[in-house]
Amino acid sequence: MKPFRKRPIFGFLVLFLLGCNRAGCDTPPGFLEGYLRIASHKEVELAGPTPSPPPVEDYGDYPLIILSKAGESEVARVTADRDGKYRVALPPGDYVLDVQGRKPKGHLRAKPQPFTIVSSQTARVDMDVDPGVR
Repeated sequence: MKPFRKRPIFGFLVLFLLGCNRAGCDTPPGFLEGYLRIASHKEVELAGPTPSPPPVEDYGDYPLIILSKAGESEVARVTADRDGKYRVALPPGDYVLDVQGRKPKGHLRAKPQPFTIVSSQTARVDMDVDPGVR
């Protein structure tokens, strides 16, 4: 009777491995890239002889999170470089790009961006963030 119990497990493993090969478990990833734009933190200043230089943004303060299509689970996290650019490899599928700290009680204003990753292709999604503090 014990060999009978092992057969279903062995059969499941064989089917899983065959299905994995047919489904393309080794499918190359696709890429998400884009630019993070942060709204200015400073107040509006009056026109004068020498305007102050634009503020230097710390993109590390605004990590981007990649969520499952339903937006329920975090799949990956990426931080923009010093120029605001980001790039991350992802398996093919449907996702949502959001900013950490936006919800539920966060002060950041940003619109979650849905996107689709296709194997060996690059999806471009830019993200605008308003810190909400002026």
